[in-house]
Amino acid sequence: MSASSTPNVPVAVVTGASSGIGRATATALARRGSGVVVTYNRNPDGAHEVVREIADLGGTAVALELDIARPESFSAFRDQVGETLSEHWRTDRLTALVNNAGVGGVPLMFADTTEEQFDAFMQVNLRGPYFLTQALLPLLADGGAIVNVTSNATGAGLTAGYSAYAISKGGMATLTRYLAKELSPRGIRVNAVSPGVTRTRLGGDAFAKHPEMIPAIAEHTALGRIGEPEDVGMMIAALASEEGRWVTAQEIEVSGGYNF
Repeated sequence: MSASSTPNVPVAVVTGASSGIGRATATALARRGSGVVVTYNRNPDGAHEVVREIADLGGTAVALELDIARPESFSAFRDQVGETLSEHWRTDRLTALVNNAGVGGVPLMFADTTEEQFDAFMQVNLRGPYFLTQALLPLLADGGAIVNVTSNATGAGLTAGYSAYAISKGGMATLTRYLAKELSPRGIRVNAVSPGVTRTRLGGDAFAKHPEMIPAIAEHTALGRIGEPEDVGMMIAALASEEGRWVTAQEIEVSGGYNF
């Protein structure tokens, strides 16, 4: 298959898809008829649950291990993805890449943030997705899509204690625009989705441990609640699919109108 051809069955890689927004994205793509490569790092059980859920929907998914903080492993991961595409979907091309894997954490005030903490955000939230996208680009079909998950912490969600995190996500927003420009000759669309406060496992599963935080956040959200992973996953899947065919170089906030 040539680089300009498109597989008969769309296939997406979704990083960090063993839980939360990544899981919701994987299942939303499967409902649209896409095969899904589900990546995980520390949660293999969750990844295999997603694979089973997609199978129950009548789709096909494969779980592959990936540590987004280790770019030296990306060439081997690309080869593994290539083999998986051939074995399960009889193609050698991806139609979408969703850069979702990332780290959050507890608030770190600027004056107290160490170099090690700063570097950890950059390594996982920016450097890793940058070079993973570079590694997988030869497998991405012309006319395909890339969706990067950023954060409204760079804008409406501005909160003290998240400067390092927000800088890493702001870098992904800038990368989105540059990739949209550079990959447009191949017809590859590149967009970002910027979630607001969403019920995920980030931050040490904070909302499960501290449900008392939820009402105050909901009060500052136009639609009156915090976000659920499915709210964000459906938007990502739409941008990665046919519905998003005329959208590129955009960062779309999915926050229910937080601080609106």
